[in-house]
Amino acid sequence: MLERDEELLNSRQVAIILDLSPDTVNEFARKNILPAFKKGKQWRFRKRDISIFNKKQNVGIRDA
Repeated sequence: MLERDEELLNSRQVAIILDLSPDTVNEFARKNILPAFKKGKQWRFRKRDISIFNKKQNVGIRDA
C-alpha cells in the first residue's frame, strides 16, 4: 500500500490543488515544469511532489 505522501494523482486532481486547468497541468508535465511520469497514456503525479511544488510557488508569489 502506498503511503499518503506517495499517493498518485491524475491531472484533474492536480489541477484542483494548483488552481489550474487539467490541460495546463498536462502541458507543465510535458515541459518538465511539474514532476510527473506517464502511466499508460496519462500523466501521474506524486502528491508529495505537488505539495512541494505548490509551496515553492507560494513562497515565490509572497516574495515578489
